[in-house]
Amino acid sequence: MKINLANVIPIGKIVGGQDGAIYGNYLFIIDNRGEMTVYDINSFDGNVNPDMKIDSLKLDKADMICPHSNAVCFGAEFYEEGDEFPLLYSNIYNNYAQNADPLKGVCCVYRITRDGNKFRTALVQIIEIGFVEDSSLWKMSDKSDSERPYGNFTIDVDKGIYYGFTMRSVSDGTRYFAFDLPRVTDGEMSRAYGVKRVVLRREDIKDLFDCEHHYFLQGACCHNSLIYSLEGFYTDELPPRLRIIDPEAKKQIYAIDLREFTPSIEPEFIDFCGDTCYYADELGNLYIMEFESSNDKK
Repeated sequence: MKINLANVIPIGKIVGGQDGAIYGNYLFIIDNRGEMTVYDINSFDGNVNPDMKIDSLKLDKADMICPHSNAVCFGAEFYEEGDEFPLLYSNIYNNYAQNADPLKGVCCVYRITRDGNKFRTALVQIIEIGFVEDSSLWKMSDKSDSERPYGNFTIDVDKGIYYGFTMRSVSDGTRYFAFDLPRVTDGEMSRAYGVKRVVLRREDIKDLFDCEHHYFLQGACCHNSLIYSLEGFYTDELPPRLRIIDPEAKKQIYAIDLREFTPSIEPEFIDFCGDTCYYADELGNLYIMEFESSNDKK
């Protein structure tokens, strides 16, 4: 399949943040301090503004463990039968880069509940890549590391796959790992955080492949089993880009410099509501991305 970005339509502005996720008609955007802002997509009328938010709240236990939310997505499982929202996943990324334990490859899992327009989150699980110091898999070597070895992730809800991926080097590219998506009941209790902790180890890897080097990972999502990965900043050396990865084919099928459509601003958020793709930059400028696809018979 060939996919091309055909158009990027500005529809207004939300609060600036990192990545976010959409479920039903709700858009959740999270910043690197654990502040979540909620919007009702049904209220978007082509002139979105930050004040249209319906709630803002702090992620549960953000004083103990606060995700950078470089990548955020909903999963397939509900914490309890009858819950309105499935579990929400948000990664630590580089929030603790200066700590003795930088929490590389760690993702926080939350339950979301709602009472009218008041939302609550509860930290219910932590998922950790258990081989971030293994130079044969994750890190570059025993003596060096990639520039940002913290790890991004996304989830293929339809197939129940948890993808972890990390920048290695320009020559080695970005490495993708596929795991079975852990159940919320999996793992051992963490005394530090009071929730279960799942450690994904070498033997849990279902598949892995190397792809083109991603220059500083930003937001990501999975749609129709393809990974949409944002990257870059706002310079000629590190421009804002979108890459589309086909994990089944183990290759990149599309990449574009987003400056062809938008100003040179750091990309952050991407997700789909049905087949409509929403994208936002660090300032909260919100867009709809329109794609064209065709079958590649070659």
